[in-house]
Amino acid sequence: MLSTIIWNRLSPVEQVALLQRPTQNNQGELLSKVQKIIQSVQIEGDNALREMTMQYDCVQINEFKVSSDAFIQARSAVKDSTVKALERAIAQLSAFHSKQKTADLCVETSPGIMCQRQSRPIQRVGLYIPAGSAPLVSTVLMLGVPAKIAGNPLRILCTPPRLDGTVDPAILVAAQLCGIEHVYRVGGAQAIAAMAYGTQSIPKVDKIFGPGNAWVTQAKICVSQEVDGAIYDLPAGPSEVLVIADETANPAFVAADLLSQAEHGADSQVLLLCTNRSLIDNIRVAIEEQIATLSRKHIAMQALENSRLIYVADLKEAFSISNEYAPEHLILQIKNPNAYIQDIKCAGSVFLGPWSPESAGDYASGTNHVLPTYGFAKKLSGLSINDFMTYITFQELTQEGLADIAPTIAELTGIEGLDGHQRAIDIRLEASRTRS
Repeated sequence: MLSTIIWNRLSPVEQVALLQRPTQNNQGELLSKVQKIIQSVQIEGDNALREMTMQYDCVQINEFKVSSDAFIQARSAVKDSTVKALERAIAQLSAFHSKQKTADLCVETSPGIMCQRQSRPIQRVGLYIPAGSAPLVSTVLMLGVPAKIAGNPLRILCTPPRLDGTVDPAILVAAQLCGIEHVYRVGGAQAIAAMAYGTQSIPKVDKIFGPGNAWVTQAKICVSQEVDGAIYDLPAGPSEVLVIADETANPAFVAADLLSQAEHGADSQVLLLCTNRSLIDNIRVAIEEQIATLSRKHIAMQALENSRLIYVADLKEAFSISNEYAPEHLILQIKNPNAYIQDIKCAGSVFLGPWSPESAGDYASGTNHVLPTYGFAKKLSGLSINDFMTYITFQELTQEGLADIAPTIAELTGIEGLDGHQRAIDIRLEASRTRS
């Protein structure tokens, strides 16, 4: 199924090609279709949403907002053990994310000049939760917990309806546990448009969070480019994992980690960088044994077509390759992984040692699973409290403080030729001299 690739037998061109993600085709055609959806929602509002919900989800929806009775019914439909698991995951996430809030800054940069930085929650946020092949209950928590801690005044959630017109009860219970009261039964690019511009039923938001298919991702990009649209969290591509393993790694563990990502979708990518040839052979055997037992084995098998088992000379070479690839998830199945933390320059989230499967981060360790994919970890971070906040700077100068900094400002305004800026300084200095 997967052959071993020896890294240093490849030419530089071949090495670059090997680390390419699966290409996404027909982007021009997709953009045109998504733009039409957005325009329809802007013009026709709820009527467009009803037509598209019937077209894409085969469901007739009259009222998009989930009623309070539906939340009550959802709670009775969800097992107590599920509620306890959701509550435990929320506690884990809250413990980590609550520590991310930064204190306001107040610094006297020089005598008489006080500068401050204060945080404010974004006023209106929209959370998108896919529900295609499976309802992403964990994503409700990953978005809902930091939004609750940030204190965004308006938090709404959109998710596609099921064939009977309802929302999966576990999604509603998770939303309620995160303090989200406004849930709407609408999905796809049309849901993104509805949140970005607002309709008769769905309020407009300032920022949109959450994963989705290519249509959803393209819609997020489109609405972010309009002044009256909404910004979005992260560019989203197919899920991916890179495992670095040495001779101490358990081949069954490594195979399971690779397959846990491969089952996400046919366009997912999994990579192994290993310093031991015989271990690669054992991992390959473990993959073939384990994949046969997966309920989504056909999806995983397609994903493995984009995947690589790579033999590297040593860990130094492995980390160099990993930093160039910049994986969404990086797993270190090596001896003493903490000793190599500083060697990691680009990664979304890192899992250290044999007892730290990526699945823990996806659900309940406490870190966020909304992460940069497709190499964006070179320049972007995973979701945090900061993404739900804005930061405002303040400055207050005394008369003496302004007089002290005035020569510096005069020099710089002179270089730039902005005499209007300089006049705002001079007029105050003249008033100061007159008073004295």
